Amino acid sequence: MARRIDVTGAGGVRLAAWEFGDPPKSDPTATVAEKRSPGVLLLHGLMGRASHWASTARWLSERYRAVALDQRGHGQSDKPPRASFTRDAYVEDAEAALEQLDLAPVVLIGHAMGALTAWQLAARRPDLVRGVIICDMRASALGSASQREWGEWFKSWPVPFATLADVRKWFGEDDPWVERPNAARGEFYVEVMAESPDGWRPVFDPEQMLQSRETWVYDAHWEELTQVRCPALVVRGLDGELGRAEAQEMVRVLPRGEYAEVADAGHLVHYDQPEAWRAAIEPFLDGLEGADGAEGVDGAEGADGVGRD
Repeated sequence: MARRIDVTGAGGVRLAAWEFGDPPKSDPTATVAEKRSPGVLLLHGLMGRASHWASTARWLSERYRAVALDQRGHGQSDKPPRASFTRDAYVEDAEAALEQLDLAPVVLIGHAMGALTAWQLAARRPDLVRGVIICDMRASALGSASQREWGEWFKSWPVPFATLADVRKWFGEDDPWVERPNAARGEFYVEVMAESPDGWRPVFDPEQMLQSRETWVYDAHWEELTQVRCPALVVRGLDGELGRAEAQEMVRVLPRGEYAEVADAGHLVHYDQPEAWRAAIEPFLDGLEGADGAEGVDGAEGADGVGRD
């Protein structure tokens, strides 16, 4: 069961944060500082929502205070028509969540766009972050062709969908972007649909998604990776959008980078293969415990391209 906590983001935008599970039990004889559970903030990708992290957050909550954030324009957070959807706005929202929820120093776990937010925040505010997990997000520029393709893709959606079964089938099988049937992808999109008088529609505004995407697809983000001083793990699905060569270059660029890959997983790594995802990231988390981010595997080992799984 998730507990909702409202957070005020940049420009006064109301954000919904979701805390999963009960805080880990601590020694009653411990000091206040010792009783405080280490924090984890989970950041979904474009079009996603906090509930996509439910499986991960539940097992994390056994030893962390695990919170997932509905980012602006997503989930149950505000979607003001004139709100800013810049990179700065997303990063400042995450920073505000850390401070208002008293999670820092935190481990940031981000998927896709959420991973970019995570490493940008870690670069800007190293005092708030003790570890970063980057899930299937490229550091290279994607370019104008990619943005046009996404615009056309949104237009191709047969909305409204008559039933959730139609949502599952279209995104899991019929969508031209699906190379082979993918039930997990269908379920992923079911979670971002809401019932309206004429059928099922996305909880987000596709135009706001394009605005959000527009602020990062034209630029490369390598320089910010070099500024991430804490341990960082780059995770890719073997069939995801982040290629192995680019992932390993990201690990090389990160001062304290490590690498992991998940077999039989696409872009939605944590959703496609939740158990393999856990096996890929848990050793990294174990390495952070007791070290306060001061010890970790150096970038040279990660650059060899040896996956954890």
